[in-house]
Amino acid sequence: MHNTKQRIAQSKHYLAPLGKIDTRTQFGGYSLAVENIVFAVVAEGELYLRACEQMQSYIVEAEVPRLVLHKRGMPVSLNYFRVDDALWAQPDTLLALSRCALSHARHQYQEKIANPRLKDLPNVGLRLEMMLRQVGICSVQSLCAEGSRRCWLKLKAAHKHLGIATLFALEGAITGTHLAALPGAVQEELRNWFNRNNKTRSE
Repeated sequence: MHNTKQRIAQSKHYLAPLGKIDTRTQFGGYSLAVENIVFAVVAEGELYLRACEQMQSYIVEAEVPRLVLHKRGMPVSLNYFRVDDALWAQPDTLLALSRCALSHARHQYQEKIANPRLKDLPNVGLRLEMMLRQVGICSVQSLCAEGSRRCWLKLKAAHKHLGIATLFALEGAITGTHLAALPGAVQEELRNWFNRNNKTRSE
């Protein structure tokens, strides 16, 4: 059984042709990335490659296990498969599969950049994304087209206790800014609009 540091060193040595491999903590272990694209994970002394369609025949034939994490006491299977001793003994195959994993991860990253989800924007978590979807705001394009104020009004109609922080969050999401870093003039303008709107609705 390799320890984590030994496995990381071994992985970097075998996979050096992929490029400079950086590591950082992830999933309770360490991720392996080339140019910030994560394609593998070392957990509990084992290397796991990010699975992709080109690998499925090997995964099925070799019956290699997936990476399983325990979240709140429940096992969660991730789309990474373990590199077993047989694969370590075939460095050319290991490198080829790793190259596929990196290529697939890079493609997914490029798709994410080209077609981001609402939750990928600043200030937008899963809860706010779900709230926006419920009122018909289902894409970044629709959020930007509606603007922060009209989106807030739609959300307010469904959630009467919605406050100004959500308005700031929406504006920041559209402009790519954390809500606390919005310029003072923008915050003041939004605050005045918020106060006027609330006064109108209460009359």
